[in-house]
Amino acid sequence: MNLLFRYDVSVAFLAKHDEDWARLIAQIGPCRHDPKAAREPYEALVRAIAYQQLTAKAGDAIIGRLKALFGDREFPSPNDLIGADFDLLRTCGFSARKIATIKAIAQGTLEGTVPTRKIAVTMDDETLIERMVAIKGIGRWTVEMLLMYSLERMDILPVDDFGVREGYRMLKSLPEQPKPKQLRELSRAWSPHRTVATWYLWRIPRDRENVQK
Repeated sequence: MNLLFRYDVSVAFLAKHDEDWARLIAQIGPCRHDPKAAREPYEALVRAIAYQQLTAKAGDAIIGRLKALFGDREFPSPNDLIGADFDLLRTCGFSARKIATIKAIAQGTLEGTVPTRKIAVTMDDETLIERMVAIKGIGRWTVEMLLMYSLERMDILPVDDFGVREGYRMLKSLPEQPKPKQLRELSRAWSPHRTVATWYLWRIPRDRENVQK
C-alpha cells in the first residue's frame, strides 16, 4: 500500500477529534510513519538502544560503525555482540551503559527472553513489554519503539518520550508538559490510532513555527 494512503483511516479519525488535531494534520500533511517490519526484535532493540537520547543522524552513524565491524554480515549476530571487545564497541560511539545493554539483549536473545519475530507477533503489547523490561537496561520506551517500528502495532503512545509530551503541550498551548500518567489517560480517546498520533506529536517540535496557533 502507498505510504501516503496507508494511514488514512487513522488520520481521518484524529482529524475529527478536535480542531487542534485537524489543524495540525492539515499543516503537517499525510502520515509518513515508516515501520521496518522485516527486522527481528533482537535487531530492533539493539537499534533502539543505539538511537536512545541521540539525534537520528548520530544513531545512524553508530549503527553504521557497528555494522562495519562485522562487514560480512547484514547485522551483527547475538554471538557477535557477546564476543565483541568492549573498547571496540566504544569506538562505534556506544557508552559503557549502552554496551552493557546491547550485550544483555544479545544474551537474552540466545536464552529466549527476546523472542523471534514469529513468536512476538502472537504476543499482546503489555505482555511483550513486561517480558522485555526484565532485561537489564531495557525500559518501556525501548520496547515501545520495537512495537511501533518492527511489529507495526498501531496503538502505541510512548508517554515517557519527551518529544511526545512536548508535542502535546504545544498542540494544546499548555504552560507545561503533561505528566506521563495524565497523557496516557488523555490518549485513550485516540485509541486505536495512537501510533499515528505519536508520529504527528513528534513532528510538532520540528516544525514549531508552522504549527503554533
